[in-house]
Amino acid sequence: MTPLALLFTLASIGISETVYLIKKRITAQSPICPIGGGCEVVLTSKYSKFFLVPNDVLGLLAYITIAFIASLLVVGVGPAKFFDSALEILVAMASIASVIFTYLQWRVLKNWCFWCLMSAFTIWFMEIIILFNKTV
Repeated sequence: MTPLALLFTLASIGISETVYLIKKRITAQSPICPIGGGCEVVLTSKYSKFFLVPNDVLGLLAYITIAFIASLLVVGVGPAKFFDSALEILVAMASIASVIFTYLQWRVLKNWCFWCLMSAFTIWFMEIIILFNKTV
């Protein structure tokens, strides 16, 4: 499987994760938290928004953009060098954000959100793919 196909697949998983969380937030339901049980604490904390925009929405936008750019690169549409750089920058920014959010769960909130960690690992895996496959 090519690195771009892996990125697209991981972005699709991320889209599923964030859509689930957005649906639960909009319907005011608690998400199922299979490990840890701290999802509600994390998802309703003051750190759950960035400039009034919920983190799940920002994550969804990032995952959709990553999937879109990866698909453009696969079919060869547009300036490949620009899209390569945009993809690298977006995933790097998302990786840094995931580190910050994971730190907040660990040291500040002292609760773990399964979905947030799953999203962080998805993003970090994307970053590893990009770092080790500079042909992306």
